[in-house]
Parts: sequence; structure tokens; C-alpha cells
Amino acid sequence: MNTAILLLSLVLSAAALAAEPHFEVVADWPQLPVGHTLGLCAGVGVDSHNRVFVFHRSGRHWATPFPEEPIDKPTVSVFDGTTGKLFNSWGAGLFNMPHGLTVDHEDNLWLTDVGLHQVFKFTPEGRLLLTLGERGKPGNDHAHFNLPTDVAVQRDGSFYVSDGYKNTRVMKFIATGKFEFEWGAKGKGNGEFNLPHNICCDAAGLVYVAD
Repeated sequence: MNTAILLLSLVLSAAALAAEPHFEVVADWPQLPVGHTLGLCAGVGVDSHNRVFVFHRSGRHWATPFPEEPIDKPTVSVFDGTTGKLFNSWGAGLFNMPHGLTVDHEDNLWLTDVGLHQVFKFTPEGRLLLTLGERGKPGNDHAHFNLPTDVAVQRDGSFYVSDGYKNTRVMKFIATGKFEFEWGAKGKGNGEFNLPHNICCDAAGLVYVAD
């Protein structure tokens, strides 16, 4: 092997190594105060201020049927993205079985609760802005959900809900929460689902559904 080929081989090998993904666990992140339990973390999102929001079940386990009483501990924990320090926590007594969390372009939080069959919009501080669905009442009309899983919000404030475990559909609402349209049914054909579990939109307005 001549010198030129050897040098080229070394350069290509170095480039290949540099292209390999690298990650490392950040030690002591997050910093949980004594007695603060996350348990199963159902959803996570980051806002424009690098605050990390974790929607968790605070030690509650998935059970069928779901427990009727709400979780009496905080279920939304807010951390500093850099240090992992706990900023705030809220949600005690509000949720039954936390599932999906989405942070929109205005830093509001959209939360789904499969036990309550509801979708919520909150400020980052925990002030309720919007509730969709009837508490604890599943259904398949335009005013009800049946175990809704996730929310995707567009720049104009309109949003999609993956209504997920039972209704196997995607519902579209305008920013105020008024129903606009839906699609989906149980099946394997075009536009049909088995379990639409997560949903998001891109800048072009296309909708991506994880089934």
C-alpha cells in the first residue's frame, strides 16, 4: 500500500469514527428532592426557556380497570434543562392515568389522561386553559374521547388528538376547542389504525401518527 492510499484510508477511518453517534448519561439529572416520586414517566417536553416538563404517574401503576380516585401527588414536574434542578411541580388531585404531554409554540402544555378520557391545556405554571371530553365518561361522538393518547398543535393554534386505544381515530379541533373533522377506524386499510398512540405535525402541516 503506497503512502497516498494509506493516508486516505486513515482519513476515511477517522471520518467514520467521528460520524458514529456519541452520547453519555448526565450524572445527577434530574435532582429529585427527598420524597418526590416520578414513577412511570408517560410524557416529556421542553419549552423555549429550556424547562423540561415531565408528566408522570407519581408511583401509580397501570391497572384494569383504572382506579377511580385521582392521584393525590403532583404529576407534572418542571426541571431546569441544564442543571436538572426541580423548578416546580403541580397536578396533585387532577389526573387519574397520565399519558401524553405536548409543549406548543406558546409554551403551553397539552396533557391527555386515558383514565379520565380527557384532553387538557395548561399554562406552564399549571393554570387550566381548556378541557375537552367529559370526566370519566368514554364515548365516540365529537364531544367525547375513549382513552385519548396524544396531542399535536399547529402554529395557528388548531390541534389534532389521537383518540387512541378504543376509538382508533384522529380528531381535528380549531384553537378554541371546537370540533372540525376526524378520520380513522379500526383496520389495516388506508387511513385506518390499530392503536394511534402518538401524533405530531411538521412545518408543512403534514400529520404523523405513531400506531
